[in-house]
Amino acid sequence: MPTLLLVRHGRSTANTEGLLAGWTPGVALDDRGAAQAAALPGRLAGLPLAEIVASPLQRCQETIRPLLDARPGLTAHTDERVGECHYGDWTGRKLAELADEPLMDVVQAHPSAAAFPGGESMRAMQTRAAEAVREWNDRVERDHGADAMYLMCSHGDIIKSLVADALGLHLDLFQRIAVEPCSITAIRYTRLRPFLVRLGVTGDFGSLAPREEPPAGDATVGGDAGAP
Repeated sequence: MPTLLLVRHGRSTANTEGLLAGWTPGVALDDRGAAQAAALPGRLAGLPLAEIVASPLQRCQETIRPLLDARPGLTAHTDERVGECHYGDWTGRKLAELADEPLMDVVQAHPSAAAFPGGESMRAMQTRAAEAVREWNDRVERDHGADAMYLMCSHGDIIKSLVADALGLHLDLFQRIAVEPCSITAIRYTRLRPFLVRLGVTGDFGSLAPREEPPAGDATVGGDAGAP
């Protein structure tokens, strides 16, 4: 079965403003995110991508645009199932203020029981994304062969949930996974099991350098803004 490259969108304006963007329209890449997207074709040079699948949200569409410009023969598809989690009433709110919500403790420690008010559950988010990947695996293998490789541009929580699915981890453990903006995660699917062959590769290790403020112990819902 195919190899899937999961690319988180580049850093967005919501990331730098500390907002939980969700499905808010008009959330674009910031200057750093645009530079990350521009570097993506070079980072993927030489890889024989068969297809591109992306979330319909603007920040994902902007992330894949330089890659499509560099490879005009490559077909891109939009799939809402790999769009961001529907955060409902939390959408557009400051992450700092959401930290005081009682539900945040559940999101951090028991996400399989977390359902966002007016939105969807994290369990439903993982299910739709995993079903999308399995359908795209079948389609890509049918159209391009068992050794094909394709790229999917999505969001932090979606990618983390897909990594957990590939590893056979319970969703309650997915907050232990971190993927930075424009990082690349590779999963090779086979008939019996998936193999996680790369996780959150950004091309450099700058994000591991000590920060002025140490990172918080909780996971950032939706994904953090990456290295400063």
